[in-house]
Order: sequence, then C-alpha cells, then structure tokens
Amino acid sequence: MSKAVILLSGGMDSATCLAIAADQGHECYGLSFNYGQRHDTELDAARSVAASFNVVEHRVLSLDLGAIGGSALTDESISIPVSASDRIPVTYVPARNTIFLSFALGWAEVLDADFIYIGVNAVDYSGYPDCRPEYIEAFQALANLALRRSVEGRPILIQSPLLELTKARIVLRGIELEVDFAQTVSCYQADAEGQACGQCDACRLRRLGFLDAGVNDPTRYQSGDPGK
Repeated sequence: MSKAVILLSGGMDSATCLAIAADQGHECYGLSFNYGQRHDTELDAARSVAASFNVVEHRVLSLDLGAIGGSALTDESISIPVSASDRIPVTYVPARNTIFLSFALGWAEVLDADFIYIGVNAVDYSGYPDCRPEYIEAFQALANLALRRSVEGRPILIQSPLLELTKARIVLRGIELEVDFAQTVSCYQADAEGQACGQCDACRLRRLGFLDAGVNDPTRYQSGDPGK
C-alpha cells in the first residue's frame, strides 16, 4: 500500500481530495496548517474529516504567515470582500500553496510516501495564481530536482484530482465517496461554532456548487440560508 500526504484545510475540496486518495487505496497522512488565519474552526473541521477517514496520522503545523501580512485572511485590518472580482482578490495569501507543498514534500520524503494530494481547483476558484495547472506542473518539476528520492529515481508525485472540476462536480464526487460536507468549513470568516457568513467568495462558490449539483446544502450559516 503506497503512502500519500494530503493537504487538509478543513474545506470541501481538501475533504474530497482525502476521500479520493483513500479510495485509491493509499495509506493517508493528513497535513494542516495553523498559519495565522482569521479563525481556527477550519482546523477543527480538518480534524473531524481526518478522523472520519481514519488517516494514519494527522499533523497540524504552526506557521506565522500573519507576520508577512498582505492578505485579508491573515490581517484583520483588511476587509473580506463580499462581491466577486475579475482581479486576484485580497484573500490571496502570498506563496501559501508553495509553502504548504514544501512542507508536504519534506514530510512525504520522511514518510517515504509516493504521493501528495492538494485540492487546488482552476475552474470554480477565486483567481489565485497558485491554483493553476501550470503552477502544479512547475512545482512537480521543482520536486523532481529537489529531493534525494527523486534523484534516486523515485519521485514524489503531486496529485491535484480536482483541478479541472467545477464545484458541482466536486460536490457529486464527494457524495459518491461518502464525504460528510456538514463537517467541512469553507468560509473565510466563520464564527467560533464554524457557522459560515454566507457573504464571502468562498461561501458564494460553495453555495453555487451545491445548487448546481442539485444537492441540499448542509452548510450552517450564521443567519439562516443566505440563498433564500
């Protein structure tokens, strides 16, 4: 049984990624980050999702990306936008996926794992540059050069199974693999109970995903269902 490290944020995409990795028969290891984000309820969600899929180990690493700033997710003086934009939004966290994948790459080599799964999505996404196919391809090229395993002929493969899926297809795939989406938290500014604001871009994309899939939205909102 091959090992896989799954980047687990606590949101619907990473939960579906974990389900896909488990369905592929991998021995799964979850990796999450307390990076100075606005709330830690997503980490509680990540722990719940990891437990529901019986991962071998789930680690939460602490980083202080708030010390760098530059994002509404790590700097509360920057407001979370509530409307869609055709520009890269202020919720973009500089170099976040590069940092996360680098840690995952290190742990995967220690574990002698063959795969890293990341739930980036280039279809229904917010315009983040580190969610594009060319970014994943570039990081794979870096991984092929950077590791002892790779130069010995055993590269660690970056898997992004949601890359070309719409949010609706992600919902349907997750349901097929028995993901409990009620456990997940996607909202950029969820409250202490994990209830979503219903206004931010992440909430909008998530809600539309369930709507387009024709599936009941199990998200708990702070003031009822904003879609009604």
